[in-house]
Amino acid sequence: MAKTAVPTLEEEPRRAGGRKTTKRRFGRVRQLPSGRWQARYRGPDDIDRAAPETFANKRDAEIWLTKKEAEILAEDWSNPDLGKVSFKEYGSDWVDERPGLRPKTVQLYEGLFRLHLVPTFGNLAVSEIKAAHVRKWRKTLLDGGLGPVTVAKAYRLLKAIMNTAVEDKMIKSNPCQIKSGGKEESPERPTLTMEQLFILAGTIEPRFRALVLLATFGSLRWGELAALRRKNLDLDARTVRVMASTTELKDGSVTVGLPKSVAGARTVALPEVVVSELRVHLDKYTEEHDEAFVFLGAKGAMLRRSAFSRIWARALKEANLSGVHFHDLRHTGNTFASQSGATLRELMNRMGHSTTRAALIYLHTENGRDQMIADGMGRLAEAALKKEDPQGSGT
Repeated sequence: MAKTAVPTLEEEPRRAGGRKTTKRRFGRVRQLPSGRWQARYRGPDDIDRAAPETFANKRDAEIWLTKKEAEILAEDWSNPDLGKVSFKEYGSDWVDERPGLRPKTVQLYEGLFRLHLVPTFGNLAVSEIKAAHVRKWRKTLLDGGLGPVTVAKAYRLLKAIMNTAVEDKMIKSNPCQIKSGGKEESPERPTLTMEQLFILAGTIEPRFRALVLLATFGSLRWGELAALRRKNLDLDARTVRVMASTTELKDGSVTVGLPKSVAGARTVALPEVVVSELRVHLDKYTEEHDEAFVFLGAKGAMLRRSAFSRIWARALKEANLSGVHFHDLRHTGNTFASQSGATLRELMNRMGHSTTRAALIYLHTENGRDQMIADGMGRLAEAALKKEDPQGSGT
């Protein structure tokens, strides 16, 4: 009776097409009818999986298995099935699941996601998004004329979503690798002179004169001004306490919540010129009780940007100013504070910032200050030269 050959540990029976599978201590490789090689392994979840691509030769397939085994031993293995969920589904859930976001931030994320991320990445699986895709997407947005600030915001959102995908072990690394890709490079905003500021304050409707001056000299944001109540002003102490901020949503609703950040809750000292204007304003336009909003619209409703924009535009035209946004008043006031000798920490406190990045903008060299420094260095040099040459021979 003829003996049947028993396959060794190194070989399994030949498969269809006459190809054989080679077993290893970890995983196995086999040559396909096409001549390429496939690698397979059993993962920690006890599911048998093939490598996502085939290989030109057996050695490359075995190297891939060796790396995969190392991942498993180092507990760095990620389930490739997790990354198969679509980016649209995963990203939408990501936005919904962020805790503690302000309504306006949710609105911003939803807009960026829908308009700038989904059209490119929506139908891709999370694991299919590669660095090359991200680079091409960003360049396409910029070349298409989308503002650099919006592109930076969209990039930061994409990077945050993919960071969470890494944490969820859906992917091994974040494909958003563009250096400074999320950095916003906003153009320098205009700064009003003191004369221009008071001309503007004189041309705007009288009920908003104090609003313009407080925004400037108190370094308050629009939402902080709109949420300001009578009890937040201590005119005898010449201070304003920032305790809340309004947020206007696209549906027209206005919410009142905490300031933009922890540092945003602050007390700011005011010059007498603003305090005197606030006294007049409170007497004429603000109700007597502590909870009364200091600034209201012309019809007694809460301040809204949409309604105020027309008033602002008329005032700019009468003041012969153009291209000035309301937020530029805060920028102007910060510049005045810097020119008045405010330190970095003092600027941060007035602005309501916890980091130095924004405050450093205002510590740039002021007109004449650099020349004073140069003159001072020159005097030091002259004094040193005189010590070396007491006779003043100049040799």
